[in-house]
Amino acid sequence: MDWALYLKAALLGVVEGLTEFLPISSTGHLIIAGQLIGFTGEKAKVFEIVIQSGAMLAVVWEFRARFGRALAGLHRDRVSQRFAINLLVAFLPAALLGLAFAGLIKQHLFHAVPVAAAFIIGGLIILWVERSPRRIVVEQVDDMTWKDALKVGLAQSVALIPGMSRSGATIIGGMLFGLSRRAATEFSFFLAVPTLIAAGVYDFYKNRALLDAGDLGVFSVGFIVSFVSAFLCVRWLLRYIATHDFSAFAWYRIAFGVIVLVTGYSGLINWAA
Repeated sequence: MDWALYLKAALLGVVEGLTEFLPISSTGHLIIAGQLIGFTGEKAKVFEIVIQSGAMLAVVWEFRARFGRALAGLHRDRVSQRFAINLLVAFLPAALLGLAFAGLIKQHLFHAVPVAAAFIIGGLIILWVERSPRRIVVEQVDDMTWKDALKVGLAQSVALIPGMSRSGATIIGGMLFGLSRRAATEFSFFLAVPTLIAAGVYDFYKNRALLDAGDLGVFSVGFIVSFVSAFLCVRWLLRYIATHDFSAFAWYRIAFGVIVLVTGYSGLINWAA
């Protein structure tokens, strides 16, 4: 048994679980962490799908009662129907743009330096939104219209750029478009489910030739660690936003991006390797 490989899997599972639902970009962290510990290549791409699925299932478990009510009420309850329609509407922009441009984005932007630049830009955007006057027109997720959902979905499309953060784009975009902090955060959690399922199924199909029963142990470790850490992170974030804004995450993003750029351009770390 290669314990070093299992340790890397656990480490990346923690990175995914702690960053998927925070506005700090899980993809960006996985790219940089993978380069640092030497966990890269085609097999690593499949592993990332597995740990993203673990994080997604943590949200399903945390909000299982909400999803259960929505599914049970689809055929008769207007609130449940509107919730499902809003998720579909918000999901479509990123899905369509992802199908069109995913190849180009992965070829040119899935590298540490572009990710670091996106970290800094995203951090500055968060600071701008947090410090700008906003008028809240949607207090709760159930108050959203399909137009609100479409705006959030368009914001999520920005996260196709690695380092911008899917959760950051949806939360900050939602706040910019009039959602309360809690409504924007909860809808970001809910929207993660169809988004990550669709991305996972698509990537699994594309990379199905790389699947190997011998990887089951490593993949299982990453999946479980990602699930647990994401579950804890989601619960913590809901408590955190009750008394805090997202400025701390913005400064973290800026500092993280600057460190990557400085270490890269100084030659301390060869991020292009």
